[in-house]
Amino acid sequence: MDEDIEIINTNTRSEKIKNFFIDNKKTLLSIIIFIILSLLIFFGYSEFKKNQKIKLSNLYNSIIIEHDDTKKIKSAENLIEIVNKKDPTYSLLSLYFIIDNNLISDKNQINTLFDILIKETSLDKEIKNLVIYKKGLFNADEINENELLSILNPLIKSESIWKSHALYLLAEFFYSKNEKQKSKDFFNQILNLKNSNPDILKEAQKRLNRDLSD
Repeated sequence: MDEDIEIINTNTRSEKIKNFFIDNKKTLLSIIIFIILSLLIFFGYSEFKKNQKIKLSNLYNSIIIEHDDTKKIKSAENLIEIVNKKDPTYSLLSLYFIIDNNLISDKNQINTLFDILIKETSLDKEIKNLVIYKKGLFNADEINENELLSILNPLIKSESIWKSHALYLLAEFFYSKNEKQKSKDFFNQILNLKNSNPDILKEAQKRLNRDLSD
């Protein structure tokens, strides 16, 4: 008796499942097609991005290898093109190469490239913070207090590993302007910071002892 009931229950479940697939055939087919198309798009896009990365890598490497002082303008144009691609690796390297080799003399243009990286490129958080610090460092000799603070504030107000570097830059900036109390304040902030870079911490203590001990 029990076996007969079990057989009936099994048959009933099978019939329900069968009817469910029949009744929802179009919906299930649509879901399957959607999943297949989504997978194709995902893997197709991944392959596209991979190929784009390879092209950028090849372009960047060819520029660096072929660069010399007679090709500054051409190198700069090509590297600017890479920066505008907003790639988290080669756009960054391209701007650094431009700066390190003095390929562009217009600082406003350099700052525009910095902003493309900072505001429009998908960078890891601390890589972005490093770029912000480098922008501050690049401009520190030619801008005023408010402008430098405006650049570095995202670091000053964060717990970034680059915060102590930003504080040190500000301390040196104010020392160069003979604003020694402000300089001292920023050096002391480094000493009180929990995650200060050890080398920066050491230098800050040295500067306080040597130049700002009054």
